[in-house]
Amino acid sequence: MANTPSAKKATRKILTRTEVNKSRRSRVRTRLRQVEEAIAAGDQAPAAEALKAVQPELMRAAAKGIMHKNTASRKISRLAARVKSLSA
Repeated sequence: MANTPSAKKATRKILTRTEVNKSRRSRVRTRLRQVEEAIAAGDQAPAAEALKAVQPELMRAAAKGIMHKNTASRKISRLAARVKSLSA
């Protein structure tokens, strides 16, 4: 248990940041799921729209430290390739 005032404040800040990070992570996962569902349905236009929506969310999450930058880039790259393959 935190004893010093600074440790107590740090605990409060951690709880706040955890809530914010949960919200951001959830938003990213929702957008990813939307892309996955559009790809599974085989619709290229909705999949491309969903991909456009998830890209900034992933990069924002990387910038905020929710995930690593390379992880976000890898996810975008793989999703883009899958969406592109729908047109072929």
